[in-house]
Amino acid sequence: MTAEITPIKTDAEIGLAEAFRALRGRLAEGAIAARREAAFRHFEAQGLPNRRVEDWKYTDLRALMHDAKPLADAPDAVAKARAKSAGGVFAAVDAQRIVFVDGVLVPELSDLTALDPGLKISSLADALGRGTPDIGAWLGNAGPAEGDVAYAINTAFMGDGAVVEVEAGARIARPLHLIFVYGTQRAAAVFSRSLVVLAAGACLTLIESHEGPDGLDYQINTALDLVVGERSRLDRIKVNAEGNAALHLSTLNATIAADANVSDFTFLTGGQVVRSQLFVRCCGTGATLSLNGASLLKDRQHGDTTLLVDHSAGGCQSRELFKSVLDGASRGVFQGKIIVRPGAQKTDARMMTRALLLSEQAEADNKPELEIFADDVQCGHGATSGALDDNLKFYLMARGIPERDAETLLIQSFVGEAIEAVAHEDMRDALTAAALHWLAGRP
Repeated sequence: MTAEITPIKTDAEIGLAEAFRALRGRLAEGAIAARREAAFRHFEAQGLPNRRVEDWKYTDLRALMHDAKPLADAPDAVAKARAKSAGGVFAAVDAQRIVFVDGVLVPELSDLTALDPGLKISSLADALGRGTPDIGAWLGNAGPAEGDVAYAINTAFMGDGAVVEVEAGARIARPLHLIFVYGTQRAAAVFSRSLVVLAAGACLTLIESHEGPDGLDYQINTALDLVVGERSRLDRIKVNAEGNAALHLSTLNATIAADANVSDFTFLTGGQVVRSQLFVRCCGTGATLSLNGASLLKDRQHGDTTLLVDHSAGGCQSRELFKSVLDGASRGVFQGKIIVRPGAQKTDARMMTRALLLSEQAEADNKPELEIFADDVQCGHGATSGALDDNLKFYLMARGIPERDAETLLIQSFVGEAIEAVAHEDMRDALTAAALHWLAGRP
């Protein structure tokens, strides 16, 4: 006799199920509704990931996500007013601003006129409401993030976001800044979804920033679908400056065509529990990929960077460098996997993660991996963690530099190696200034 085992649902899982049932009745029928339903069924079958799931071993979302907050309402005038000066690290950078408050596009705060030739920007919510065929086709494509539970939850609940289309051969001069602001005064959940499509030979610099108030345990689940055409170039910088009690899940789902060049930098200082996922597939020969990041964590912050680089075509190059500085009782997690598929010969892939622990209570978990199914490749990975070098600190102090300043110089140099990967000078300077500001706030 076989006994049936019924898994016990957590409050968060029950809350998400109730929220989806309420949302389902307000959705129009069609391909997108069917995709939402399938994504939710996937989540329902898997449940929230826990430490028994290998990819979530160090970030037990089932334990960390205590409940499911109600879906955020449309922003009111007060919330919009708070977002007028938003922009965080890049507030002073000359960029075209597209502002979302509580997950909703706010046209009066956004630069939607006088767009560069070849650039088109629209609202995902509007496109979903109209049932635009291209949107359904793009969102229906199975990307490398397919099957991930956090991404599936986002698909089920996705609300508003940006749809950015760059025509073939168009070179967009000004950076495009997608600003996501949490503005309400009650804890709620926001599910934003953006889509960026670069046609062949296009060029774009994209900034994505997330910010919100301290002391409020709101929840963010955001995703970006990225389609990069042949010979295109994309530079993306994402900054997470969420409030100190926030839960933030983000997923990059990217496919890169032949001879395209993609550079991505992630900068993390905010949030209580943060997981940044990057799923990238090089599906055309000669693609070049650079993924870099820096995490500055303190107190009891938990920051997880998990990435998958899938080399499905030959002759591609990828480089990954991630630095984390951990103070207080913070925990930094890095999980990186490079897969080289059969036939992806001449692949050149390197991955490195380094963690700097500033206190005895800090914890770093690093797990780089390689899966290689081709024989003519150059691949490598590495991971290090440790404290500040006492000899280097003594060298600086022996030359009259106070101990605190000596530590700051060493930490700045450590983080600076990752920040140097940002090509745009003004953005690189802004990130350096943000790192110094974080260092100045150390106890």
